[in-house]
Amino acid sequence: MEAEIRAEFESSGFSIGGAGPEDAAQILSTLLTYCINYKMSPADLVSNWEVYYLNRQLDGLKLERSYLDGFLSHLQNEVKERLIEEEANLHVYSSNDVDMLLNNSHADEAPFLDTPGSKQEKLPGESSTTELTPLTSDRPSSSRMAKTNGDRITPFATRVNKFTQQYVLNSDNAASMPSKHEAETTEDELIRRIQPSQRCSLQVQRSQPEPGCRFMYDRMEDRFNYLEDRIRKLATLFSASGVCGEPADATLASEEKMFAVGMVTCDGEGRLNEKSILLQGSVEHSRGERVRLDLKDLDHFSLFPGQVVGIEGRNPSGHCFVASKLIDSIPVSVDAQLPSAKKQAVDNGSHHQNSDAGTLSRALSSVIAAGPYTTTDNLLFEPLQELLSYACRKQPQLLILMGPFIDSDHPDIKKGTVDQSFHDIFYSEVLRKIQDFTQYLGNTVRVILIPSVRDAHHDFVFPQPAFDLNLPEDITHQISSLANPSLFSSNQIHFGCCTVDILKQISGEEISRKPPGGKPGDRIGRLATHILKQQSYYPLYPPAGGVPLDFSLAKEALEISSTPDVLLLPSDLAPFVKVLSLGEGSDDQKQFICLNPGRLAKGIGGGTFVELYYNEDTSRTNASIIRI
Repeated sequence: MEAEIRAEFESSGFSIGGAGPEDAAQILSTLLTYCINYKMSPADLVSNWEVYYLNRQLDGLKLERSYLDGFLSHLQNEVKERLIEEEANLHVYSSNDVDMLLNNSHADEAPFLDTPGSKQEKLPGESSTTELTPLTSDRPSSSRMAKTNGDRITPFATRVNKFTQQYVLNSDNAASMPSKHEAETTEDELIRRIQPSQRCSLQVQRSQPEPGCRFMYDRMEDRFNYLEDRIRKLATLFSASGVCGEPADATLASEEKMFAVGMVTCDGEGRLNEKSILLQGSVEHSRGERVRLDLKDLDHFSLFPGQVVGIEGRNPSGHCFVASKLIDSIPVSVDAQLPSAKKQAVDNGSHHQNSDAGTLSRALSSVIAAGPYTTTDNLLFEPLQELLSYACRKQPQLLILMGPFIDSDHPDIKKGTVDQSFHDIFYSEVLRKIQDFTQYLGNTVRVILIPSVRDAHHDFVFPQPAFDLNLPEDITHQISSLANPSLFSSNQIHFGCCTVDILKQISGEEISRKPPGGKPGDRIGRLATHILKQQSYYPLYPPAGGVPLDFSLAKEALEISSTPDVLLLPSDLAPFVKVLSLGEGSDDQKQFICLNPGRLAKGIGGGTFVELYYNEDTSRTNASIIRI
């Protein structure tokens, strides 16, 4: 089985070794022990290693002995989380539980010592940290267990290192970022770079499909048309860019050098590797036929199934196209126009706001978070309450909340132990808290809600329509819901957002080769740029398991017609904020910010979110990853 483990790692681009050959044997023996102890196949072990490798941002592609201890801890945490998900009432005890018991030895006596007056003063579901927020918390709990345990001290309430910064982008501009002491201050209003009276603008460039759309009716013809349109569109752009000539038929035998455009596919149902790469051309140029690709002459590449690329080379035999050059992107125009066919202006407030829209500078303060918004041991939505409390103190102009809100993977949701409908939980535990937040801050704040395919109360389809909120008229101008994915702008800053975990899915399918002697590249950044190079929020094909991709809705909804200033890609991978570039080395180079805020709740503990202050361009933009 050790040979299978080695072969699986090598097929994924990793090598096993150390200072000597005996190190490789010891590493393989240890990995075999992991497979036996945790009942994993070699493929499962490599998948877990890739997640650990990406989250830790390790250098190089060699698995060394120094990484094994950390990898073992990662496997143990994965097993523990899986057990907690399978058994909702199972609790894995730790040293924190012992400290809690020692510090609360008289907890059983508390109900007898409380007077009726003291019980009325403490609201149901109120934790020890909710005193920081002016928001109301007298809402009914969403499950019977939450009602009976509303006054208990939860692991989330006893967490440490609250609101600490894990990473700061452009930390040299210290004047615009709060210190650790300021982040914990509840009285000072910390973000005053843009006065709260300056309400941000909001314009929706693309939010499709519409609520109430018809789905689950896509046909094989829709799937074919979607893939064919992608190939033909990029082939046209390759030709128009002047980088290459007209695309030719790569399946024809020829000693002449030719240029072909097609989609990368795999010759089987397994994972893509260098021996199984096929190029599928369009019906127009090659009748939709496929040809095997030989990449031995390329010193570097990065490919995944569904990627549309331009290939230059020869096909001497008619059965194998020998590539000499690979082009995976077209020149980016900095002045690319956003889609104008369907622009929805959300600014319907007073006339002076509309008149000032053209004079607003490209500056915006925002807080960005992605669900789940409650821990796996209850449905009290404490992380959401804490996030809104933080936003009340910071007073950002824009609060972007991405799903899932009612997570279908939550143990109580999966087992059906809640005594309310999913819609009732969403409106009572999520939407009412957000309404209280907007009423407290007034008209100076906007909130954007974007759904996820993991939302139990919403349509299970991708692309996904926006929530139908049915809000009162006096608050509709503050709380907006957009589709997944969507493209919108605020203060002339363009945002693109997709809540499907496309980064993690591409990372599991991508194969790459780096130049000989080259330094290890930024793999997360490379995966993110793939999305913009392909001009699609979901370029992976076939789609990953669990993604309900509807091809009849995908053509316009998934298209990225221009590079946004900020690309939001929430993922289970480690949170990050990066400044990336398209068209490096050319005159029309375009820089953008890509960020993954992480999950606001992780297991029974807290996760992370991002505070972003965009100021004119990426060089003067500040962003910080903050632990809730």
